[in-house]
Amino acid sequence: MRAIQITSTGGPDVLEIADVTVGEPGVGEVRIAIEAAGVNFIDTYQRSGLYPVELPFVPGLECAGLVDMVGEGVTDIEVGDCVALAQGTGGYAEFRVAPADRCVRVPDAIDSVTATAAMIQGLTAHYLATDTWALADGDRCLIHAAAGGTGRLLVQMAKRAGAEVFATVGSPEKAALADAAGADHVINYTTTDFGDAIREITGSERPIDVVYDGVGASVFETSLSLIRPRGLMATFGNASGPVPPVAPLDLMAGGSLYLTRPTMFDYVATTDELRRRADDVFDRILEGALEVRIDSTFPLDEAARAHEHLEARRSTGKLLLTP
Repeated sequence: MRAIQITSTGGPDVLEIADVTVGEPGVGEVRIAIEAAGVNFIDTYQRSGLYPVELPFVPGLECAGLVDMVGEGVTDIEVGDCVALAQGTGGYAEFRVAPADRCVRVPDAIDSVTATAAMIQGLTAHYLATDTWALADGDRCLIHAAAGGTGRLLVQMAKRAGAEVFATVGSPEKAALADAAGADHVINYTTTDFGDAIREITGSERPIDVVYDGVGASVFETSLSLIRPRGLMATFGNASGPVPPVAPLDLMAGGSLYLTRPTMFDYVATTDELRRRADDVFDRILEGALEVRIDSTFPLDEAARAHEHLEARRSTGKLLLTP
C-alpha cells in the first residue's frame, strides 16, 4: 500500500511516499480502509523528534474509514462499519491495522471526513471544557489560537457551558472566525497586547478563571499573570515552542495557581471513556451545536505541504490527507 514513511527526523521534507506492507489484523484488531487522515501538531512533534518515536514509522494518529477485516475476538465492530481512531501511528496510509478497543463507531449521518476532523481536536476541546476545568455559567476563560481547529471547537463548547470567552487570534480573518464561533471578546495579538486588552475590558488585574493554551512559550507568562487566585493554566500545546520550566513559588506568588500540562490520551484512557466522549462530540455535531470546520484537504503525497501549512499557523480549521 501507499503510505508516508519517516526514516529520519527533521523538517517536512522527511515525509516521503513509500510502498509499505500492511498485514491482517491480529487478535482484538481491525483493519481500516482509510478515507481521511488528520494532520495535527503532534504529528509535527513526532516528525521533528520533539516527541520521540521509533524509526521508521508511518505518522498519523487520526483517521477514519471502513473496516475491511476483523481479527479474532472482536465482537463490537463488524466489516463495513465506519470507524474513527485517534491514537498510535499509521494514519498517513491507505490502510491501517488498529486495536478495536481504540476505535469508535461513526454515526451513519456523519461522513469520514467530518469524523476524522472531530476526533483529536473535538476530543481535546471536550476534555478541556468538561474535565480539566469543568466550565460553568459565568466562568471567564481565555482561549488562545481561537480560530484554529481545537480553539474554535473549544469556543463553541465554552459558550454552550455559559462561560465568558476571551479569544486570541493572529489576523482579522481569524478574528471573524472566532467571533462567528461565539467568542465574547476577540483580540488580535499581532496588533494588541492581549493582557492589556483583557484587563481593560474587565477592569481587573487578574480576571481569568482558566486559560486554555495550545500556543505555548510566546503567550505563557502573560497568560499566567491574568489568572485569578486558585485559577488554572492548562497548557496543552507547543505551537510557538515548549513552555520553559516554571518555579512552584511563582504559582504561589500568583495566588495559589494550578498548572497542568494535559494530554488527550489520559482523558480517553479506557474504551468506555473514549467512546463516551466521542459519542458526545458526535451528538453535538448532529444537533447542530458544534460546527467542525475543514481548512484544507491534501492528497497523501502532499503531506509535507500540509505540515508546512500547519506549522506556518495559517490554518483556520482541520487539515486532512486523503489516500
